[in-house]
Amino acid sequence: MYFRPDRLESPTTRLPVIQLFPDDAWCDDPDYPTYNSKVITPYPARTETLWRDDHLYDIIVVLGHNDAPVVPGAGSAIFLHVAAPGYSPTEGCVAVAIDDLLAILREARKGDEIEVL
Repeated sequence: MYFRPDRLESPTTRLPVIQLFPDDAWCDDPDYPTYNSKVITPYPARTETLWRDDHLYDIIVVLGHNDAPVVPGAGSAIFLHVAAPGYSPTEGCVAVAIDDLLAILREARKGDEIEVL
């Protein structure tokens, strides 16, 4: 899981915790070998910034979609993250209120599975 250290303290969790930095991004270009993985910008391929102006990516849990193995075009940047006000739709992620996300993280362990209904 990743978090914004300028906005919150490291969440309590048994998951591996990694700080985000302003140049962190996620490669979503299926023509690159780094597709569906974290990269540093500037980057020659299309990316999604992880250091956002809003608070949606203050905490990011990588859900493990399309990663074993990565199949180009089968989906990228599928995260559990903070929900937008009013729970507006995501682009394929799972989003919950920050307090709920912190509660999930307190119980989470590497290898746990989330069932989305």
